[in-house]
Amino acid sequence: MHEWALAEAVIVAAAQTADREHLEAVSVIRVRLGEAQRISRDVFESSLREILAREAPRLRGARAEIETEPALYKCRGCASEWGLGVTLNMLNEEESEAVHFIPEMARVYARCPDCSSPDFDLVAGRGIWLVSVTGVN
Repeated sequence: MHEWALAEAVIVAAAQTADREHLEAVSVIRVRLGEAQRISRDVFESSLREILAREAPRLRGARAEIETEPALYKCRGCASEWGLGVTLNMLNEEESEAVHFIPEMARVYARCPDCSSPDFDLVAGRGIWLVSVTGVN
């Protein structure tokens, strides 16, 4: 389950930030989840809660706030932009599964909805970021 591993990485980064900022207790961990990351948000959130419940006292009880960054593709040929939903509608189940694990695989299966070019970039909505760690010194 890669959601658990990603949640662990977020908690490690939050703990390092708390160390660097000399926080005695962490109250909120803000995370940005790219829509193209294609993980189960429910499983990711549950993993964060479970890991936080077991962490060292200064992180235990911290609330994880998750925001989603929408996926955005941009055609290199015509500069058209579109979202993940448009891309997924172009794919069959097997292709969609490939894109689920490796979002960049969309280039193999999808085309620009305006000019049919296969030459496009994923310009937003990929990855997971620790946005901020809030607590008391």
